Amino acid sequence: MSLSIWPGSPYPLGATPSPEGVNFALFSEQATGVDLCLFDAPEAPREFARLRLPEHTDRIWHGFVPGLRAGQLYGWRVYGPHAPERGLRFRPGKLLLDPCARAFSGDVRLGPELLVPDPDSPAADYDVAPGMPRAVVIDDRAFDWGDDLPPRTPLAQSVIYELHVRGFTKTCPGIPPELRGTYAGLAHPAAIEYLRALGVTAVELLPVHQHADEPHLVCRGMTNYWGYSTLGFFAPHAGYAAADPRAGAHVDEFKAMVRALHAAGIEVILDVVYNHTAEGDERGPTLCFRGIDNPAYYRLEPRDPSRYLDFTGCGNTLNVLHENTLRLVLDSLRHWVSEMHVDGFRFDLAPALLRGRDTGVEQSAPFLTIVHQDPVISRVKLIAEPWDVGHGGYRVGSFPVGWAEWNGRYRDTVRRWWRGHPAQAAELGCRLCGSSDLYEHSGKSPSASINFVASHDGFTLHDLVTYERKRNEANGEDNRDGDNHNHSCNHGCEGETDDELVNRLRRRQRRNLLATLFLSQGVPMLAAGDECARTQGGNNNAYCQDSATGWFDWTRLDDPHARRLLEFTRRLVALRHAHPVFRRPKFLRGRGARPGVAPDAQWFSPAGVELSGDEWRD
Repeated sequence: MSLSIWPGSPYPLGATPSPEGVNFALFSEQATGVDLCLFDAPEAPREFARLRLPEHTDRIWHGFVPGLRAGQLYGWRVYGPHAPERGLRFRPGKLLLDPCARAFSGDVRLGPELLVPDPDSPAADYDVAPGMPRAVVIDDRAFDWGDDLPPRTPLAQSVIYELHVRGFTKTCPGIPPELRGTYAGLAHPAAIEYLRALGVTAVELLPVHQHADEPHLVCRGMTNYWGYSTLGFFAPHAGYAAADPRAGAHVDEFKAMVRALHAAGIEVILDVVYNHTAEGDERGPTLCFRGIDNPAYYRLEPRDPSRYLDFTGCGNTLNVLHENTLRLVLDSLRHWVSEMHVDGFRFDLAPALLRGRDTGVEQSAPFLTIVHQDPVISRVKLIAEPWDVGHGGYRVGSFPVGWAEWNGRYRDTVRRWWRGHPAQAAELGCRLCGSSDLYEHSGKSPSASINFVASHDGFTLHDLVTYERKRNEANGEDNRDGDNHNHSCNHGCEGETDDELVNRLRRRQRRNLLATLFLSQGVPMLAAGDECARTQGGNNNAYCQDSATGWFDWTRLDDPHARRLLEFTRRLVALRHAHPVFRRPKFLRGRGARPGVAPDAQWFSPAGVELSGDEWRD
């Protein structure tokens, strides 16, 4: 095949098809040259053509290849100095993925040639193409959305259901076997009818961006099941596709899933990871960003640019202080709203996106400012996980108007209260009323508080009342991983038991926790399976458990106690939907809050006497 390459355009970034061919554009400030590599099959070990991009405009390398079409497979080889002491890690022997690719075909297959950080090692010059996926040229205009409209459920009226696309559908008996574990499986009527009957208004999907497995997991024969290891910010993860991803069919499959959920009145919120990438620290594989422009994409140690600043616990931190990297994140968010029709985002370790040049968290960070001004992003649901692992990273209550937050204070208070910790009544009262101490001062409403008792990260609701100690040995880290402070209670027996008195108390405590969640002011979030007592056997960090441990266990519904818990949860959700008092637009006021004005809420002891100050502290 004889190919020519024309100058093309620097915008948009990535691969853009037209009737005449495909335009390619890649940002790299430090590169000395960029080759476009074209492949005729995902399993092809080598490219059939390598074309040098002819133009370099505003730090963007670009070219147009006439005759190419959507479905073309491609990658990059980027030339420049390999000088880690200056933060530069170019290695043209490594095929690189396009940061702006709309889809990928294949998975990363980690071998020695992908993991060698030593520039003097002979393996450093090996061609890594056989172990790399290929980017796929996608025509975003080809999908027929029909009359799809977002449900636009007000946040205050929302009930969020956190689920994993693969785990929720993997064993569902009503879904055909070939669709289980996929986007198409979640779009199946059996899955959607379950969600509708439960009464949820939105699903919050664990990461669906294309991701890769960390080397330490690959060595143990495991995967990053949760997906918090992003490789492509524009591409749906190919591993969750029932369709053949080689031509990018999984992009349409994802869109069809969103369309089906919208038709059922259910919004789609994505859990997104823009704080770090799958490349890890300086010992990790070079897959994409590091080999394209390491100092532009990552925060580097000022005194030793060969090392990475890490506010995430995952080896690196994305450098959103660089204008191109910030643009990449914002372009990605707009893409998922405009092209994929999602309804909002939950930002993993959000304070990492706000850290300034002095590494402190800044309330006036460029990321927050631009998101607030953006006419597309600012109009969808924005939810922060308001903590990272860096100094000063616990920021519950600090995100501005327009943002909601996972309320970790709510989770911990409710758990402590039902475990029987002393002196919790006053704080529990505040959490029940929407956490005005955290959100009212900045002009927010109770819906700024995303309330939860359990999530993907930590014990399930069942395990919260069954275990006091985590059981993470199956993760292969000698039980060192996962949080040691769970505020859980085993109620007299560690783990499962045949003692009916203990089991009866545990069943009551599950109902107590669920009732507290759904009758609180704020927005409730339920972790998938907690409504039917899903267990992980005490594992509180099942991030690598792509197995029965991490999947939704549909056989639980065969147990009469689990079915009763499911019905109880449905009644709670229906009660919340039926009565606006549980989703007030303003904070409740107790006695004395406004002189001369009757209180919105009064508090009584079990004896029916209004609580005094001493009783609040007891």
